[in-house]
Amino acid sequence: MVSSMGYSRNPISSSRDRRRGRDRRSRSPIRRRGGGGRGGRGDPGSNLRKPRWETKKLEPFKKDFYLPHEAVHNRSKSEIEKYREEKEITLVGENIPKPIFKFDESGFPEIIIKELKKQGFVEPTAIQAQGWPIALSGNNLVGIASTGSGKTLSYIVPALIHISHQRKLSRGDGPIVLVLSPTRELAQQIQTVCDDFGDAFGVSSTCLFGGAPKGGQ
Repeated sequence: MVSSMGYSRNPISSSRDRRRGRDRRSRSPIRRRGGGGRGGRGDPGSNLRKPRWETKKLEPFKKDFYLPHEAVHNRSKSEIEKYREEKEITLVGENIPKPIFKFDESGFPEIIIKELKKQGFVEPTAIQAQGWPIALSGNNLVGIASTGSGKTLSYIVPALIHISHQRKLSRGDGPIVLVLSPTRELAQQIQTVCDDFGDAFGVSSTCLFGGAPKGGQ
């Protein structure tokens, strides 16, 4: 008689073996192949572990790239206040840099300024004029502005400058900049801006979202 435990000539022993086998199977945990909530083979993040930062030596990196243009530096307090009032710029914080009035005052590489003008931009929008100096100074920034106000460029261009000043990524390194978006459509719009301006720095990017094949992503 063949049992789950192997071949036996003793029927009694074989029956016992079968019962033992059933008992073992009933006690053993269920094993699933992939897709399980506990991280199966199909879960790409199943092998991720929380970094132990106390054991790692982190490389220092530069955050402050902003050097005020002479014209910006020489503007009076009254000129700055008038500009902010006209553009409806409200600020909270300390040691906030003065806004720029023109693209040429940004300190951006010429190739970026050319791309801005090529796309039909005449002058910085309010959030760009005030946001760029803050973001390039290495400070934290929370900017709130209406749709169509140029928010995407207000953080993408500084992000590209920060990326360009860091060492090139090695195999296995994660991204330097991560942009989170509430919708797929907005994520794709942001990706388009990244492509338009990223080429100037030799920076590649990708757009990740659900509901679409992972291959291209």
